[in-house]
Parts: sequence; C-alpha cells; structure tokens
Amino acid sequence: MTRSAPDRQSQNAPVSRPGAPPGGPRPAALALGLLATPTALSANAATTTLPDIARDLGISVSTATWAATVFGLAMALGTPMITALLRHRGVRTAVLVSAALIAAGTLTVLLSDSLPVLLAGRAAQAFGGGGMISTAINLAGTPGRMGVVTAGSGMLGALGPLGGSLLGDHVSWHAALSLSAVALLAAPYVWLRAPAHRPAEGHAPFDAVGALLTGALICALVLLGRFPPAAALCAVALVCGLAVWTRRRPEGFVPAALLRTPVYLTACAVVCALSTTYFALLYAVPRLLADDAGWDTSAVGAGVLVALLVGSSLSWGMAAAANRLRRGTVLTVLLTLGVVAPVTVALGAPALLTLAALGVAVFVAASGQATLSVVAVGGAPARLRTTALGLFTLCFQLGAGFGPAIVALLPV
Repeated sequence: MTRSAPDRQSQNAPVSRPGAPPGGPRPAALALGLLATPTALSANAATTTLPDIARDLGISVSTATWAATVFGLAMALGTPMITALLRHRGVRTAVLVSAALIAAGTLTVLLSDSLPVLLAGRAAQAFGGGGMISTAINLAGTPGRMGVVTAGSGMLGALGPLGGSLLGDHVSWHAALSLSAVALLAAPYVWLRAPAHRPAEGHAPFDAVGALLTGALICALVLLGRFPPAAALCAVALVCGLAVWTRRRPEGFVPAALLRTPVYLTACAVVCALSTTYFALLYAVPRLLADDAGWDTSAVGAGVLVALLVGSSLSWGMAAAANRLRRGTVLTVLLTLGVVAPVTVALGAPALLTLAALGVAVFVAASGQATLSVVAVGGAPARLRTTALGLFTLCFQLGAGFGPAIVALLPV
C-alpha cells in the first residue's frame, strides 16, 4: 500500500516538543539528565539485591520480586499522571510533587523492616521518578537535549545492578534501593529555571474519570502475571469502561484520535513488548548466573554491567541510522532480535551467551524507544503530541512491571 506524501514526510520529520518553551532560558541538559536518570539507576539496582531483601525480611526471592513489580507499576502510573499535572499546573508544581514523593519514599525505604513498608516506599519513589522523567522529557526541547536524558537513563540503568551489588555487599540493600534520591540534587535548579506555566493543549478541565480508569487499567495489566483470572477480568471490564468514557469525552485523558491511529497503536504495542522482554531478562539473568553458573554477586553485577553498556552503546548507532532505513526494516530487526534474546535464555544457553542475550534485549528496547517514539508522535495530531509522547512512554514503562511479574511465575 502506497503511503501519502504527508505520511512519508511525517515519518522523517523531526519531532517537536510541544511541552517545551520555544525560547528563553531552559534548564541545562545535564540538569535534566540528573533529574531523570536516577530512577533507572534505582530500578535496576534491585536486580542484584533481591536475595538480600528476601533473607532479611524472611520471605522468598519470588515474593521479594514484588518490590520490582510495584516499582514498575508506580513508575508507569506516575508518567501519565504527572504529564497531566504538567499540562494543567506547570513544571514547578510537577517538580515539587515528584520531589516530595521521592524524598518520602526514600525515607520509608531506609526505615523499612517489612515487605509492606518497603513496597510503600518503592511505590512513592517510582511515582515521583516517573514524574521527573516526564518533566525532563517535556523540558528537553530539542533532540540533542533529549538524547542526554535517554542516553543517561541507559547508562545509569546499566550501572544499577553493579551499584546495587556493591552497596548491598558493603552498606545495605536499603542504601541500594535509595538511589532515586540523587534526582533531588537537580530539583531546586530545575524548579528555579522552569518556564512560566502555559497549557500545552488548550484549557480543557482535567479528566479525572479517564485518569482513574487508566490508572486502574494499568494496575490490572501489570498484575496479570500475579493474579491472571482476576486481573484479566478487571482489565476487560476497564477496557470496556474506558472505551465508553472515551466515546463520551473524546478529548479526555486518553484522546480518541490516538486510538484511531494505527501507526501510533502499532508503535506503542511493539515498544511495550520489547520493554517487557528486556525487564524480564534483566531480573532473570542475574539469578540464572548465580544459581546455575555459580557466579558471586560482584561477578554477576560486573557481567550485567558490561552487557548493558554494550547494548546501550549499540542502540545509539541504531537510532542514528534509523532515518536512513525503511520503517519495515527497522521493525524487522527489532522484532527478530527481540524474539531471539528470550529464546536464547529459555534454551539454557551458557553464561556468556546468556549475558549476550541480555545485551541484545537492552539494545532492542532502547533502540525501539528512540526510533519508534518519532514514528508514534509524528503520526499523532499536532495538538495531541505531548499526550501522545506521555502515553507512548507509559507503554515502554509498562514493561518494567510486566517483566518482573513474568519472572516471578518462573521456577526459582
């Protein structure tokens, strides 16, 4: 099928950032990176500390994985909710709310001596971290500045497992799970440099019903791996409810125009699948290396670090070359490698091949987020591009909840 000229042009056109101010002073790119990247560091630090958490709290490693599931769920919830706050109340309010959540969550984690308290702290950290990511993305303004945020997240995410193992060995797992607080160093500067509030997509009132339905649907989807029958029934009911509400309010929290855009929906579905694969392997591979290959905690952390750094670095090349490749070629490469990585691990490959599969998984996830975001947002109506970017990012972050939940179902 031949695409129209406007469609071909939108595929290659640079993506504007509607939420960013067109001129005037903006926070430095490094400050935006510092605001967003500690969330990835904190999320991945948990991968090598789960056995310590389980031992100290007197629970199984599978049960301790709830800390990862809740973190991914809360981050997925925080991204669209703080994006809406940005749109309706501005950057300064979003930064204050996100920083307060991270500070309260970190204090709770440091004082936690039971799983419920730990989960509450991790949820607050992740919700605030999702808000920091949304804020940084909206303030970036240009692809180059956006690259600082995304590349920094990949690099610090790669350092997470090693940092978690070192802090767990020499300090405590409480300290390893408190790395989100690093973002607070950038919060005052970003707050002071924030542009004046200006609604990006009109002055429509906040869609509270749509937000509640979307949040409940996110919870149901993430919990499918934990409670399949109940979560599936809830998800179906919530999808129906959200569909009815969207028909009633087409410009609400989930705009109907985005749901009628096949290119946008395909990009969201693919990036969610690639992200789920990556986060599943991120939690499964360290356990396999420790249990099956006999590696100690520091060796596991170092091996995972190398795999993630190599995969993240290669994703930059893929993102740079994507504009010179056909969309079908990019999708074929991403989907093929996205299937090869988990199959390699599932077949019980040797330790080095297992690490290579993890590197491939982060390569396709990072490449998919970078390349498909342009496709997704470029295919959305101009007035909805900020919302489109937020919901696309949500689809990527859903993988942070899906992946650990899937691993929890596997035999230890």
